Parts: sequence; C-alpha cells; structure tokens
Amino acid sequence: MDAAAAVPPHTSRDPIAALLDGTWVDSDTGARCRVDIACVAIEPTLAGREAALVESLGLGRRFAVVSDAITHDVAGARVERALAALGRIDGIRLPRGVHADDAAVEHVRAASTDADALIAVGAGTINDLTKCAAARGGKPYAVFATAPSMNGYTSANAAITLDGHKRSLPATLARGVFIDLAVFAKAPPRMIRAGLGDSLCRPTSQVDWLLSHVVLDTPYREAPFALLARDETALLGAPEALLAGDVDTMRALARTLVLSGMGMTLCGGSHPASQGEHLISHYLEMRGAADGALHGEQVGVATLAMARLQEAMLAEPAPTLHATAIASRDLRDHFGDDVGASCWRAFTPKHLDASRAAQLTERVATRWNELRDRAARARVASERLAEVLRRAGAATRPADIGIDAATWREAVRHARFLRDRYTFLDLADDSGSLAERVLH
Repeated sequence: MDAAAAVPPHTSRDPIAALLDGTWVDSDTGARCRVDIACVAIEPTLAGREAALVESLGLGRRFAVVSDAITHDVAGARVERALAALGRIDGIRLPRGVHADDAAVEHVRAASTDADALIAVGAGTINDLTKCAAARGGKPYAVFATAPSMNGYTSANAAITLDGHKRSLPATLARGVFIDLAVFAKAPPRMIRAGLGDSLCRPTSQVDWLLSHVVLDTPYREAPFALLARDETALLGAPEALLAGDVDTMRALARTLVLSGMGMTLCGGSHPASQGEHLISHYLEMRGAADGALHGEQVGVATLAMARLQEAMLAEPAPTLHATAIASRDLRDHFGDDVGASCWRAFTPKHLDASRAAQLTERVATRWNELRDRAARARVASERLAEVLRRAGAATRPADIGIDAATWREAVRHARFLRDRYTFLDLADDSGSLAERVLH
C-alpha cells in the first residue's frame, strides 16, 4: 500500500496523502493545496513492486536508470532487472564520489537523450543530478531512495555547483518517490545521522525566514512547518531508535524528509528548509573544507550554531545596524574572481548604505517584539537539538566533522555572501557582533 493511501494511527488524515490528492488545507489561506507527485510509497519493503510502481506513473517504455558504484549494488541492479520487464533500460552508472556539479548534470543529460524518463537510484547527489538533468532534457523522472540522508526527494530544486558557486537550481519534480524502509535501515549510520541533521534545521530555518518576513516583508508561509509537526515530534522523541532498526522511527524520519521537500515545493523554493545553517554548509562544500563530511552532518552542526545565535540575539534589545563595510573586491579576494563576482551579485540586494542601515534599524526596533513572540513559538532550544544529535551519536561540533576552529570562523563569517536570503548571520554582521559571538 502506498504511503499516499496510508493513514498513520496518530492522525485522521495523512498530510502526504492529502497533498497528493489535493485535499490538504493550507493553514495560511484556507485553500486546498496539491503537490504534483503521482505516488509516494514509504513501506517496510518494496521488493518485487518496483516495476508496478514505475508502470503506474505512465512514463514510457525506455528508462535511463541513474546510480553510482555504491547505490547500484544497494538497489540499482534490482531496479534495473525489475524495469527490464517494462521496456528498454539504459544504465547510467556514475563513479563513486561523483560531485553534484554542472559537468555531471550534463553527462547524465547527454547519456539519457534517448530515454522516455529518468529513474534515480540513490540519495542526495544522485537525486540532484538526475532531477536537474531531467529538467534540462525536458523529461520526467522518479526516484528509488537509498538513504534517509536529506530532504530533496520531493522538492523541485537541486543543489548544484556552477563554476565553483553552490546554487539552488530549478529542477524536475519527481513523479514517483519510492522509499523502502529496509533499504533505509541498512544505510551507513552516518547517512542516517545526516538525515536527522538535515531534519533538525526546521526551527532555525523557520526563525531565519521569520526574521526576513517581519523585518523586510518578504513572503512567508506557515504551511510547510504545519506539515511537519506530528512526525517531527515523533522523531525528536526517540532519535537513538534510528540506529537500532526501529521501523516506526525510521518511518518518521522518512516522512519528515518527504514532507520537508513537499513544503519546499509548495513554496516554490527552498526557503522553509534552507537558511543560515545551509549557507554555512554550502560555504564549507564550496571551499572544499568539509571533504568526507556529509551534507546533513554539516547542517546538523551548523543548525546548533544558528540556534545559539538566534537565542542570544533574541534575548537582547533590538540591534543597531551599520553600513556594510565589505566591498566587491573583498569577495573576489576571498573567493576568487569568478566566484567572488557571483557572490557579490547574490549579496548586493542585502548591501546596506548608511541611509538604508538607519531605516532598517528603525524597522527592526519597531518589530522586534513581534519577531521575538513569533520566533518563540517556532524555536526548539539549542540544547534540546544538541541532545537529540548526541542521543543518535551524531556530530555536534565542527571538530566532529573535521573542521578546525579557524575554518569554522571563516565559514560563519562568509556564508551570508552566498545568497540573497536575509538571516541572523546578516543581522549579526550588520550590527557588528557576528565576529565576537561564540557559534560552536
């Protein structure tokens, strides 16, 4: 039975099912919402059902099955054998350690030219490459997930490095998302912990997004966070069970990742699940400073840093903002000419001259109590987040993922220049306090 049709015992209506059939009611507008995914299956096992699941999507008869050297052995070979009953299979096997960059996307696109649809078998990198290649080729895609390591299975964006700059690019939304909990349970423990780390950023992302909304009037929605509430509670209540093979807790993690991705799709971007903590992670990846560390591990550590920063600033009076001291040349010197120029273009909307700094200071002061009140309802205490990670045996400090103190400081200091999103990293730096705050 598909998760789209399953109703968990703790709720009268499964939000995944409601989003798929268009009956989920948006808490912001009262309107019904739908996510254009045909099927989400989250089951104890999908063995023997692969062909039927893909055939139900009506994607055609020729499939490019994308995996890497690891995920091919985990599930790719099984999927290829099963789908051979439906038509022609073009196996695209990427090397172990392939990077989610423009060259790899183009390789997958070119190799799948004759296919009717692409089928990803993997996790973060394989899924991002496949959905981005599908978008470039104008083809549909589906995914057999192999690890609960990230929340991108149900989102319509992909994290791809272009000319050294980590970007969030529009991508094809999966027609089918197939999660075999037995496969998830056998994933390397680090990948399971990474998925937990990626899930824990909900409160810091929400508070950062609230900051931008309350202070700058940027669009904001409660809907993606309402989707997560029940499964997040279950997940935070028993994180150690993830590594003990507990099916119910693994299902809660899988559902949290799926619903987080759906929230991004509803909002037309990654805002509800990617703010300051992800900028820190992206910086580390761009600079090659976290080789060997998984994305979710970095996000987990960065989430603790952002939670502590948010707590500290919200406990103080409204800050006074100053004109931005950094210039385009500074970013080119730090990142190199091409990446620095790209970062400057992304950062320019946040650049403050003296007049704008004064205006924003007044606006922050006027709305500070509103922000505090709304953030208080969204936040999870940093110590609670740290406890959850510790109970799962996950990284909580930069040193745990091989990041030295100097590199970490550089990441926190420069992460805000990667995107135009206004987060507590910006507020702290614009008020001159970021460098002096303890962020780990």
